[in-house]
This record gives sequence, structure tokens and C-alpha cells, in this order.
Amino acid sequence: MGTLSSSLLSQLESQVIELPSWAFGNSGTRFKVFSTPGTPRTIQEKLADAAQVNKVTGLSPKVALHIPWDKVDDYDALRDTAAELGVTVGTVNSNTFQDDAYKFGSLTHIDAGIRQKAIDHHFECIDVMDATGSQDLKIWLADGTNYPGQGNLRGRQDRLADSLQKIYDRIGESQRMVLEYKFFEPAFYHTDVPDWGTSYAQVSALGDRALVCLDTGHHAPGTNIEFIVMQLLRLGKLGSFDFNSRFYADDDLIVGAADPFQLFRILFEVVRGGGYGPGSPVAFMLDQCHNVEDKIPGQIRSVLNVQEMTARALLVDTEALDAAQNAEDVLGANNILMDAFYTDVRPALAEWREGRGLPADPMKAYLASGYQKNIAETRVGGQQASWGA
Repeated sequence: MGTLSSSLLSQLESQVIELPSWAFGNSGTRFKVFSTPGTPRTIQEKLADAAQVNKVTGLSPKVALHIPWDKVDDYDALRDTAAELGVTVGTVNSNTFQDDAYKFGSLTHIDAGIRQKAIDHHFECIDVMDATGSQDLKIWLADGTNYPGQGNLRGRQDRLADSLQKIYDRIGESQRMVLEYKFFEPAFYHTDVPDWGTSYAQVSALGDRALVCLDTGHHAPGTNIEFIVMQLLRLGKLGSFDFNSRFYADDDLIVGAADPFQLFRILFEVVRGGGYGPGSPVAFMLDQCHNVEDKIPGQIRSVLNVQEMTARALLVDTEALDAAQNAEDVLGANNILMDAFYTDVRPALAEWREGRGLPADPMKAYLASGYQKNIAETRVGGQQASWGA
């Protein structure tokens, strides 16, 4: 197997990278969203496209939903459709950032009626989870303020805590709630859940099944994200990742595109901290927008990037690293990490895929399948799915 031992390759068998349904719709910047031929018009078509990614990579058997973007009348039927395509429903994402009622907040709003509207929406999401078999409810809030004095900062945190408690009390015994954070946008003076510390403080007050979701694009420039990963694993509160890549802020680009070394460092801390492998509580998910590139190939490239950096992270000789660190061998320790990072694992992974009945080159196999041409020709009419639709 070249550079990868059979023992290491066996650790890749259980890797699951959840796909976001919205990545298959038209999406992108707030200034322009470009339409493309073959874009799905329904959640069923999104599931079909996601199944193509799993078909050629074997890495993505779960698809996250966004409610109400993916709302249907019959969720039992949707669950059956997913199963027929060889995938299952993963995380259910709530949406309290588009209704006019949420202009000044949702779960933190000063109006009890609007807070209840947002809470009821999350109850609806839990019903979707019950019907589809989803285990995770993910909450991201746009709540915050744009001007000093606009809101009572402490009061908003108190109201958030109360709202989250009501939602947490509703989830099932086998379900989890993960609270995502983002340091700015669309609230620019302050955001109600701006960082991992705020998310951690809120979920810690709720219970064991309330955890933090870390989006790799939701940090200030220069933030040491792998340190946050380590800390949340150490505290037992890292529930999931939203993987993407950024050059400036929340760019939502293909994971690993801007800084492959950062992705490697993050995954090394995941592996070292016990966040990877069977029984791990940490869910891997993508959260990306494909504005100029084709969507299915964009998702294929993304999951392969995560797999490749996971393999490199597993290559790190942790015994030698511990010895170098304990001996205060600065360059020796750094070299151990760099040797793993610079190892080209792609040939071994291609051979591994072939051994599992998958194409050695997933991207080439998809492009040769004719699927893209077929959906461009047959998905004519109707309204293409887009951000917010």
C-alpha cells in the first residue's frame, strides 16, 4: 500500500463526511447567485446528487437538511427516498435568520412571542428528526446588534439560555443539540454566539447532549483553530465540524483550498484528542457554497481533501512526537509533523478505493458517468433550489 499501512487504512473505513443539501443548490455571495444547468429543484433531486458523491467516494452516506429550505409534506417518504439512493438523513439545521420577525433577533428577541416563534420552529425541526432518523439538531443564530446601546447584552444571553433550555428539553434521548458560533455577520457590533467560549458556556448549562459545532470559516484571521479543537475535545464538548475554507472571512470555499496545512493541523488534533474513529462523538460535515464551480465535483473534491488530510494526520508518529516534545527538541518535533504533512497519500488511497470496489479516481469517474449531462438535459422547468429556496 505504499506509504500507508494496512492498519492505518483500516482506520479510514469508518470515515463519514456529511454533505449539506444546500451545497447542491445555487448559492454564493450575497451580491450574485449564478444559476447552472441541472441544479436540483427539490430536496429529492439534492439527495440524488449527493448520492453520486457517495457512489464514487464511499465517504458521504449522510445528507444534512435545512428547514424550511428542504421542507416536504411527507418525511417518512423522504427517508425512504434517501434509503433507495443509498444515503440517510443527517443533521437537521434550523433557520431563524430569514423571516422578517427575526430582524432584531430570534431566540434572544426581547419579544416573548417572537422567541416562542423561533422555539416552535426548532420543535418542528425535532419532529423532522424524529421522522427521518436524524440524531443532530444544529442551531446557528444571526442574532446580535449593529450599534452600541442597541440591546442589553446580558439580557440577550439570559433569554438565549432560556430558549435553548426549552429546545434541549424537547430533543430525544438519542438526539443531540449542537450550537454553532460565528464571530460576526450579519450582526457587526456584537453577535450573541460569537465564539467557542460563548457556545461552550451555553451548552454546558444544558446537559451532556448539548455540544459545540465548530465551523472552520467562523473565526477571526490568525485564530489558532486547532487549539480550539483541542480544548473542546479536552472538555468533552466538540460535537461536530462544518468544514470549509476561507481566505478572508466566512468564504465557504472548498475545504483545504486556502490552507491545506491548517486542515491537516486540525485533523491531527482531532485524531490525537480522540475525536476520530468508531464511537467518536464528533460528526464531520461540509458547509460550503459552490458559486462558480460545478456543485457535485466541488463536493467530491471536498470529501477527498478531508480524507487525504485525515490519512496524513494518522501518519504522524505520535510516540516520536511525544519524545521530541518531552526532550524540548523544537525542530525535531516540527519535522515529525511536516514529514507526515508532505507525504503524498493519493496513490495509496486510489489503491485502497479500488480494493473496495470504488473508482481509483472519483472525479474522473463522475465526469465520465454522463450524470452531469443527463441532469442538465432533464431538469428543465420549475424553480432551481437556491440559498433560501
